[in-house]
Amino acid sequence: MGRLFGTDGVRGLVGEELSCELAVKLGRATAYVLAKHEGTAPNILIGKDTRVSGFALESAFVAGACSMGANCHLTGVIPTPAISILVLKYKFQAGVMVSASHNPCEFNGIKIFNKYGFKISDEMEQEIEEYVFNSNNISVSYMGMCFFCKDAVSDYVNYVASTVEGFNFGGIKVAVDCANGSASATAKAIFNKINVNADILNANPNGVNINKNCGSTNTENFSKYVKEKGYDVGVAFDGDADRCLAIDENGNLIDGDQLIAIFARCMKDDGVLSNNTVVVTVMSNLGFFHFAKENNINLEVTQVGDRYVLKNMIEKGYKIGGEQSGHIIFKDYSNTGDGQLTAVQLIKYIKNSGKSFAKLASIMKKFPQVMVSVRANSEQKRKYFNSQDIENYIQKKEQILGNESRILVRCSGTEPIIRIMIEGPDKDLIEKTSKEVANRISKLVGV
Repeated sequence: MGRLFGTDGVRGLVGEELSCELAVKLGRATAYVLAKHEGTAPNILIGKDTRVSGFALESAFVAGACSMGANCHLTGVIPTPAISILVLKYKFQAGVMVSASHNPCEFNGIKIFNKYGFKISDEMEQEIEEYVFNSNNISVSYMGMCFFCKDAVSDYVNYVASTVEGFNFGGIKVAVDCANGSASATAKAIFNKINVNADILNANPNGVNINKNCGSTNTENFSKYVKEKGYDVGVAFDGDADRCLAIDENGNLIDGDQLIAIFARCMKDDGVLSNNTVVVTVMSNLGFFHFAKENNINLEVTQVGDRYVLKNMIEKGYKIGGEQSGHIIFKDYSNTGDGQLTAVQLIKYIKNSGKSFAKLASIMKKFPQVMVSVRANSEQKRKYFNSQDIENYIQKKEQILGNESRILVRCSGTEPIIRIMIEGPDKDLIEKTSKEVANRISKLVGV
């Protein structure tokens, strides 16, 4: 990847890695590249999550894009997957989402979708990046305009609801955690429209409380709430609502791997699991691989990032795929992970099965898994990546752990960290090993 774009757009601390000056340049470069490829002044759909920095960054991007002749259509607060869906519906040339997803409020990001609702290719990212760093070389003789897209939220709500149109959800009782993010603008309307008895929580954003002690990255309080209040299921989204994790009636967290297992098994039973295959990433729990083998389901395994999952699904015609983090793609309905779409499909499957959520989720047994992180900037990540000593060290640790265990270390494409994931049957041993590996990497990179 280039110097700006990570695995999910341009992201960083506001005012440092991501400034308004950079957003202006991104707007200019994006509009210029789109016009060059499309042969016309582009229409760009632009949404944002609830971060206070979204106002300034959105305005900066729009200023840059309009200065290059693009027409910008603003949705206001909306989920990321809505941009993917609506750019295709409106026949615009691109969509942009101002969001840092699951990150704290001091971060923000800019994600770009093409006219088909897919995240733009690595090649287009590189082209945009080149013009960002050479912005003086591009110019046009006319200005674009800016409009407010007043129907965007309702169009998205109607679309998600249409995927379960006519289904009778009966009396199923649902709790919904909106993470004080984008779902705050849509969740209530979606669940009302499909006649689900849902209580909406953490839907009062103030610009700085997005993902704070709530949502899919902080489920402890929500888990207790779901159990104590007697809900059949709880669903938790992240800041831009492209992820969904769930809580069963006993307060247990059901992660993306377990949700995909449920969907895959139900789709296979219904005869609609294309090529009997599911697409996951290298970060999926070892328990998922055992589940797939036990249920005669084939797996395709990609690198981390829902864009790579989607690429595989498109190339080979698969219908379901996703990540442990809760990015789940239903290819029949969407070209990206969609937390609220996942939630309504999950509730449908639970109701249709006649089983409790806990019983339904028991089809997959998770292996003990430990995840730790080492803080690392770009230079420190490169130092880790180029170290043969660390690679040899990790291989020796894997030999000690044995064949039923694994160590996966990767540099995050969305955060300034190196992630270390270790799985195996002996929880005490993998916890000990994770600390040893983290300490070795910390010493190497100078943390």
